[in-house]
Amino acid sequence: MATSEEIMEALDDFQKQCNENKRLRRMQRDWTKVLHFKASDTGDVFTQTVDAGEILSNRPGAEGVPDVVIETGSETLCDMFWGDINPTQKYLRGEIKVKGTQEDVMRIDAITAIIWPEV
Repeated sequence: MATSEEIMEALDDFQKQCNENKRLRRMQRDWTKVLHFKASDTGDVFTQTVDAGEILSNRPGAEGVPDVVIETGSETLCDMFWGDINPTQKYLRGEIKVKGTQEDVMRIDAITAIIWPEV
């Protein structure tokens, strides 16, 4: 089980990876969302704010009304943000639950494919 601090560290690493990727930023320039990440085993919730494809912040707690909610175990969240697993495979197996529009689910899949193409 991952701690809240480990999940925040992984989220912050993910933010850096995404924001430094020029191709991804260009592709997501029209994507402005509030995402909630829920760790099903610890009850931790984190809020991520994205504006014009740039991740502006990651905060502990559920802030605002989410456009997308992603829920899975704390270890899977860390592994996903650090690029140690393929989240698409876990999503297809039902280990990661995503609530949002189909367009948002497809965008999240595209983000992971660009950030970690070999995973």
